Amino acid sequence: MKLKASWSNQLWPLRVMRLWLGATWIYAGWDKASDPGFLTSGSPTFIGSQLAAYAQNSPIDFLLNKILDHATQVGILVMVAEFAIGFATLLWIAPTWAAFGGFLTSLFLWLSSTWNVQPYFLASNSVYTVFWFTYFLFLYGSRRKSNISIDRRGFIRVSSIAALTVVGVGLGRLFPKKAAAVSAGPAKIIEDASLAVGKIHNFTSKSGSPAVLFKSKTGVYAYSAVCTHEGCTVQYNSASKNLQCGCHGAVFDPGNDGTVVTGPTNKPLPKIKVAVEGAWIVEA
Repeated sequence: MKLKASWSNQLWPLRVMRLWLGATWIYAGWDKASDPGFLTSGSPTFIGSQLAAYAQNSPIDFLLNKILDHATQVGILVMVAEFAIGFATLLWIAPTWAAFGGFLTSLFLWLSSTWNVQPYFLASNSVYTVFWFTYFLFLYGSRRKSNISIDRRGFIRVSSIAALTVVGVGLGRLFPKKAAAVSAGPAKIIEDASLAVGKIHNFTSKSGSPAVLFKSKTGVYAYSAVCTHEGCTVQYNSASKNLQCGCHGAVFDPGNDGTVVTGPTNKPLPKIKVAVEGAWIVEA
């Protein structure tokens, strides 16, 4: 049997790497599929909110901001790809290109979500990028011919990956996990003295999504910077004193509870509780 032979013919170090990478990618797909908020705009774990937060400090911010317009589709693609790569790796179906897919997803996550983690070796995505690339180079250098066949057996093998992926996504949606609890304690945003009256400060909320802080003569207030239409990030326009979405043109009034000035959405921006505690402005 080809699957059994693929395991027995591999060196033990490669078996360990293959098992770990394949199982981890399946778990990553399951984690997204079982998260009811992953594809739900406005949720703290919405893929659009995550991408918007990553874009603030990522070297590929231009790409992240561009795909924000299709955040839900990107989330589905990533979720499906992780399941497919994991199953293909474990079942030895197009293993070389599955490894290359694992390398690309790890590289994307490293450049977007953990690029600024210091020191770099604390970012697991950097390690997975190297692991997948090493595994890909070994498989690519060892192969004699393409692992993808268009004959009946090849079609069945590839179709089995598609079927397992659909089952994995379906089971994840059928058995959602509980939402993670948000830290109850206050989180420091910026020193009060550092923010002048009439100025704003962009920050990342405790939920991980981008947010914007305002300071007026009467106090401080903040809103989520995630547009309530498709999850793009809104930006402050100092001339109009509004928050504007660059994707579809939605405009919000921060001076009036974040209400919508112009569509296409009719939902105001969610408020974020902030307060001044001592020398700091904190998220409650």
